[in-house]
Amino acid sequence: MRAFRQVDVFSSEPLLGNPVAVVHDADGLDDEQMARFARWTNLSETTFLLSPTDPAADYRLRIFTPGRELPFAGHPTLGSAHAWLEAGGVSRASDRVVQECGAGLVQVRRGERLAFEAPPLTRSGPVDAVDVARVAAALRIREDDVVDAAWVDNGPGWVGVLLADAAAVLACRPDMAAFDGLKIGVVGVHPDGDPAVEVRAFCPGLGVPEDPVTGSLNAGLAQWLAGDRLPASYVASQGTAVGRRGRVHVTSGRDGVWVGGDTLTTVTGTVRI
Repeated sequence: MRAFRQVDVFSSEPLLGNPVAVVHDADGLDDEQMARFARWTNLSETTFLLSPTDPAADYRLRIFTPGRELPFAGHPTLGSAHAWLEAGGVSRASDRVVQECGAGLVQVRRGERLAFEAPPLTRSGPVDAVDVARVAAALRIREDDVVDAAWVDNGPGWVGVLLADAAAVLACRPDMAAFDGLKIGVVGVHPDGDPAVEVRAFCPGLGVPEDPVTGSLNAGLAQWLAGDRLPASYVASQGTAVGRRGRVHVTSGRDGVWVGGDTLTTVTGTVRI
């Protein structure tokens, strides 16, 4: 039996963020056991806390969707850091936790709320016309509805799509059968600026048709848009279309892009895997 927590991320109110399942003391579990449990939870991500292999890390994390393992993901990073600290984890530094994962070492800053440092993009830059056409078809929009598009991939495979405004984002009715491996993040500005933008994340190839609130996508979008089309610091809304009220706090500056959110444990117990 292993300790287990389910943590709601990017919401200060229960059941309005994005849940992550966290298995503690997961050393000894093999890949298939982890993958099987992640399929069983059927959440967008399930994580496993293990002993670090890098002496600079406080713990090691493996992250699974129902479909495959990811090298990095945002809401699992914040939720797992919350679970590790709540279970008595003591970090080497008082102001941050260092997580080891497939993408390397990730800094998680402690403060009013946990925030992770956005990892470097593994793919960036403009999206060619062929892929813009594929994106538009998947989203069931016209190609000229795409204001701009860029690769904002930090592990999961994100392509970022800027639409005219938040209303256009919420109006999307994608064709999940047409994604053909694409992981699409859509963003549009709210006219009143509070919150600054509306975000949606579509990734049916990972077993998650629409992810409620997505840290990795928001990190990539900030690296693309913050300080140019968006303020250096802003709050993103995500999950509206699926009955959630996620709020992602983004800060961009000389020390990099930091993505934060409230975290709240909703389930505790033990699991047999």
